[in-house]
Amino acid sequence: MTKGIWLAVAVLGLAMLACGENGAPESERAPSQPASGQDISQLASIFDSGHTAYGFFPSPPKPGLDTVLQHFKDLGQHADFILIQLNIPWEDFLGGVEGESKSRQDLRNQTVLAGLNGMQWVVVVDPLNGLNRREFFGLPPGWKPSFGDPQVRQAYTNFSLWVVRELKPRYLGLASEINTYMDAHPEDVENFLSLYRETYDRIKAEAPGTQVFVTFQWDDLNNMYAPAAEGRQPYDTNWDQVEAFEPRLDVWVVSSYPYFVFSSGAQIPPDYYSPLLERTDKPVAVAEGGWATRTGGPVGGTPEDQVAYLQAIHDQLGERLVFWVYIILNDLDMEAMAEAMRAAGRPQKDVETLSLFASVGLREADGTPKPALELWDRYRQGQ
Repeated sequence: MTKGIWLAVAVLGLAMLACGENGAPESERAPSQPASGQDISQLASIFDSGHTAYGFFPSPPKPGLDTVLQHFKDLGQHADFILIQLNIPWEDFLGGVEGESKSRQDLRNQTVLAGLNGMQWVVVVDPLNGLNRREFFGLPPGWKPSFGDPQVRQAYTNFSLWVVRELKPRYLGLASEINTYMDAHPEDVENFLSLYRETYDRIKAEAPGTQVFVTFQWDDLNNMYAPAAEGRQPYDTNWDQVEAFEPRLDVWVVSSYPYFVFSSGAQIPPDYYSPLLERTDKPVAVAEGGWATRTGGPVGGTPEDQVAYLQAIHDQLGERLVFWVYIILNDLDMEAMAEAMRAAGRPQKDVETLSLFASVGLREADGTPKPALELWDRYRQGQ
């Protein structure tokens, strides 16, 4: 199970108008935050505090410039950073690392908006479809959907290096929920592993302090989805998929949406996440996840279930978490989102998939807080 966050990124394109063609001027940037391209290692950082950093995807509840700008302000009240996760602009980066393009400027401007609202950023390079991680997203005509394709490899590497040079993230992911793709395409696994290793080594040569990772879908990694378990038993964790990336895995990072597995938050076992800590002595992180508070299709939940989910992550992973991303701050206005998706040519099945995540926010779409938001804020404040 994945999410349609790509749409929120498209919405963010509207917000770039507020920053002007070349980004916000220096005088409008928050003085304690890095300007786009500035080395965050030279500034005070939440990632140096020794405490868990708390963040969200920058996903506003509905399209609209005013909504986007307000959403960044709201995020600044409840988050230390945003997670920037964009699909690779394949053609923009085939010819090389350097250059100018709308995709480059949009990425820069997300960091400007984050900085203006007191937040830093984690970046994940995403070659796959956020609504179906068994397939690539946006490949140009004629490109082979394989990590063995020379054009795919070149654009992937160039984009990753550009992110390192331009955005200078402390934490950089080179794929999202990659085990889902590995299950579906075993013939392509070695191609991705070799590409990851090559890219990792080039990143480390330029920026040794950058912490590099891929994310793993925890519920799928534990074979909790029977249709996607390939005959394996629940709780029989596919550790081999994670350890295939060692020793080039600086942080073990997972995502988890257990409301697709358990009927209530109380059913999450007290040792559901803790095996992660027993398997590695490296830092761990949650790159996305959440629990719905209303029924949508075959899944659902309550505000109490959402609280129980946060408690499970906090109590089981605790001080080992270097960062924790909750997927969205606000619920999605599905009427507005569906209209925008159809206008963009997305099929009805994508609208239906996104609706499964519409009530995962810690606030209602209009900003009304849910009980879990108070708990999130308390955890963030170290209480």
